[in-house]
Amino acid sequence: MGEQHSVKFPQEVIDEYAALGVDLEALFSAGHLGTRMGVQITEASAERVVGTMPVEGNTQPYGLLHGGASAVLAETLGSVGAMLHGGASKIAVGVDLNCTHHRGVRSGLVTGVATPLHRGRSTATYEIVISDEQGRRVCSARLTCLLRDVRPGDETPVRDAG
Repeated sequence: MGEQHSVKFPQEVIDEYAALGVDLEALFSAGHLGTRMGVQITEASAERVVGTMPVEGNTQPYGLLHGGASAVLAETLGSVGAMLHGGASKIAVGVDLNCTHHRGVRSGLVTGVATPLHRGRSTATYEIVISDEQGRRVCSARLTCLLRDVRPGDETPVRDAG
């Protein structure tokens, strides 16, 4: 859905996952749901994750951006930040998501920016601010993820094809 953007990762993240043969772009993507919704992650580090989503195709019956779509964008961005904080030996699992919707949007792109509120050994909490193209806040969200060790049977990280 739309143009694919290359995600900007910090060099230490590139090095850590490259040593494991993991395809960063695939691992830290928007996933199947986010892809269907047109979510594009453009910047990703444990300190800041940025992504966009089109309003078109993600509206409720009144033609406004669906609150659930904002929640998908928020959880996607916060989860990527938590995964990057946890590193290759951890899996981030969302356990609490809170979204407050401030204004309706009928068209264009919304942009979400996730920044950490808390980064611990077993949990990470991110604030996600979603804004419209005029820079007006559309939604404020907070996501807490449990960081757990990768265990046998967990889905294998996406590997490079080469």
